[in-house]
Amino acid sequence: MQDEVRNILVKIGENPDREGLIDTPRRVEKAWEFMTRGYRQNIDDVVNGAFFEAEYDEMVIVKDIEFYSMCEHHLLPFFGRAHVGYIPNGKVFGVSKLARIVDMFARRLQLQERLTKEVATAINDIILPEGVGVVMEAQHMCMVMRGVQKQHSKMVTSAMFGSFRDEPETRAEFLSLIRNSK
Repeated sequence: MQDEVRNILVKIGENPDREGLIDTPRRVEKAWEFMTRGYRQNIDDVVNGAFFEAEYDEMVIVKDIEFYSMCEHHLLPFFGRAHVGYIPNGKVFGVSKLARIVDMFARRLQLQERLTKEVATAINDIILPEGVGVVMEAQHMCMVMRGVQKQHSKMVTSAMFGSFRDEPETRAEFLSLIRNSK
């Protein structure tokens, strides 16, 4: 990877041997290893069995989970907040596991639409809740830094399963609770 970064520096008209750029290929490689670590993780290790039996059947929501990802089309960052909710069906997650699930999928080259669905599907598959809702809102640097250059635009995506999809009242409650996140 370091040789490729050197080649990119040359292609854009830079001198990879100048003082400020000498260690850039190594730093870029380390950064990319970190930003794409989701490829080297699996859901079982991330969750690590941290879901528990519970007699709780009301909505559980974790709001404002920060995430950072990379657009697979331009290799530019997109970042924002995820709001994750579910209605337990006998099992609940350890609260940090929801953020870890978001991070695992975000730390891959992504489309926001796919990221949203992957998070919801993982939660649904692991604890089989009555319903799951995930809403993600993000700024995409491919729209801010280049292209249409819209500085304040945000993309919002959602994925709903079970009662969040089938019952308008449940969906409305979830959306109302995450809307009041400020």
